[in-house]
Amino acid sequence: MKEFLASNSVWVYVFIFFGKILEVACSTLRIVMINRGERTKGSLLAFLEFSLWIFITGTVLSDFQNSPQKVVVLALAFALGVFIGSWLENKIALGLSTLQVITTEKPTDLVDRLRESNLGVTIIDGEGKDGPRFILNIHLKRNRVNSTVKLINANIEHCVITISDVKVLKGGYIQK
Repeated sequence: MKEFLASNSVWVYVFIFFGKILEVACSTLRIVMINRGERTKGSLLAFLEFSLWIFITGTVLSDFQNSPQKVVVLALAFALGVFIGSWLENKIALGLSTLQVITTEKPTDLVDRLRESNLGVTIIDGEGKDGPRFILNIHLKRNRVNSTVKLINANIEHCVITISDVKVLKGGYIQK
């Protein structure tokens, strides 16, 4: 193994490239999981991430003066790993979000459709610069945000929608 990692075989570059992508993607997911309260899963990813880091970085550092192209491959893989990790995290969509909808239209039909979709909705009367507003607060799993925004846009033409990540939520109505 030691001889292989010290060589300039094309397979060493493949190992560095894909290993670094995997390591950085794990790093991205680890940070997200820890921020969302998933400490055990985050710790398991940290173990994998660090193990990969030792092998890959050690391979590059032990021979970077003789093979500077290993550094270039490492840097490219790092950048691609950040992109893939953030894309993957967005696809997995862990955690909870809050949607806030502000509209001048009475949202009766929208509220009915949201509740038919097993979403809890809180309606608050508000006051804006140009008069009364209806404010809807919806707490939901992140993987339902896109479909819920489409539902809102299909039912209310002019509204403001804000989306916030929620770390901890106690109580309320969220379907499993």
